[in-house]
Amino acid sequence: MKKNIRAGRYTTDNSEPIVVFIIGMRINKRWAVHQWLPVFKAMPGMIKELYTHQEELGFLGTENYFGLRTTTMIQYWKSTEDLLAYAKMEKHLTAWKGFNQRARHNDAVGIYHETYQIQAGSYESIYVNMPSYGLSQAKAPILIGKGKGKETAKERLSTTNS
Repeated sequence: MKKNIRAGRYTTDNSEPIVVFIIGMRINKRWAVHQWLPVFKAMPGMIKELYTHQEELGFLGTENYFGLRTTTMIQYWKSTEDLLAYAKMEKHLTAWKGFNQRARHNDAVGIYHETYQIQAGSYESIYVNMPSYGLSQAKAPILIGKGKGKETAKERLSTTNS
């Protein structure tokens, strides 16, 4: 899939708090496909649900990374409350219960997650000649113009310039 390159320098608005949720899976025993594949296959349905109901769930977007053994997904959420509410929804609970049943007596697959609550003005971003990516995919990119007060990371970290 070809992504359109956005020429120039862009940032994102940081005047609202945001939650960054990192979740992933590690294949500990590659040959035990029957044990890790169901875990791997549970995620696409949840991601489809998140994008289908993005606005009402408070989900902003995600980026995926696939390594040799470990996958990582960085998700952006409007609030911790939105993230925790999704964790209680049927599709997620079903996947979580299934993982716990399969993983209880096998170490072929592991999962992890980390949650970061970031206050307004405490995060910044810069994208130069990039397609929509990361936070600029989750929040509208803003063109950085000369004299607009967003030239440096220090300026972007201030909410007073928004």
